[in-house]
Amino acid sequence: MKLSLGFSPCPNDTFIFDALIHHKIDTEGLEFEVFFEDVETLNQKAFRAELDITKLSFHAYAKVLENYVLLDAGSALGFGVGPLLIAANEAHSLADVKKQPSLSIAIPGVNTTANFLLGIALPEHLQKQPMVFSEIEQALIDRQVDLGLIIHENRFTYQQKGLHKVIDLGAYWEELTGMPIPLGGIVMKRNMPHKLQQQVSALIQKSLAYAQAHPASGFEFIHLHAQEMSEEVMYQHIQLYVNDFSLDLGSQGKLAIQTMFDYGFKSGVIPEPQQNLFIS
Repeated sequence: MKLSLGFSPCPNDTFIFDALIHHKIDTEGLEFEVFFEDVETLNQKAFRAELDITKLSFHAYAKVLENYVLLDAGSALGFGVGPLLIAANEAHSLADVKKQPSLSIAIPGVNTTANFLLGIALPEHLQKQPMVFSEIEQALIDRQVDLGLIIHENRFTYQQKGLHKVIDLGAYWEELTGMPIPLGGIVMKRNMPHKLQQQVSALIQKSLAYAQAHPASGFEFIHLHAQEMSEEVMYQHIQLYVNDFSLDLGSQGKLAIQTMFDYGFKSGVIPEPQQNLFIS
């Protein structure tokens, strides 16, 4: 049986899925047709229900609950992993930004969890310009926008480019809730057999376990898709975004996601969930 599978070229995803798609583990008769896309593109594919299994942001997941259900393995949650709001001007403090709702902000997609958190922290700021996450730093340097909302490996590179942090939205969330920030998860079509959903989730878990036991095994594959990222940044990225929640959400991970959905609904950011969020 062949299933379509979408995930990002970022090191955390390629690290998790390398063993699965390259048959380093027994895939139990399943084949996977892989689509490499940035998360916002995957969000859009999920809105059209194009893929059987896909990575998406939890913000987007709230809008596709009718068609998809969240698997237990493969998610990105954690402490100290949230998006950063940055500026080219060191003088931009959070207090200053709050006084200037007309400032333009480059965001890595309307449906990203990063934008969800930005809406909670700065609800009055509506001058947002969606762009590919890897282009945001340069847009700030070129003064195309006043502020930038960065994710992924850009957390490790913005200071080298002379850019400055305004607020860590992950830390903001942690202070607000005391919970890890849910960034993205792996979902599967809801109308597929429950047994198959559990099988795929277990295979992703096995793929990650293999990668953790053989960390050098997927180096070439991970590096191939890591753009111009240095090896050091590549492994920093993996260490930051791949953790116990990636292996299994567990009760704490599920509570964090449920809290995010509850908070988002009460804030009017997402619609009220009508389906179960989790396969188990």
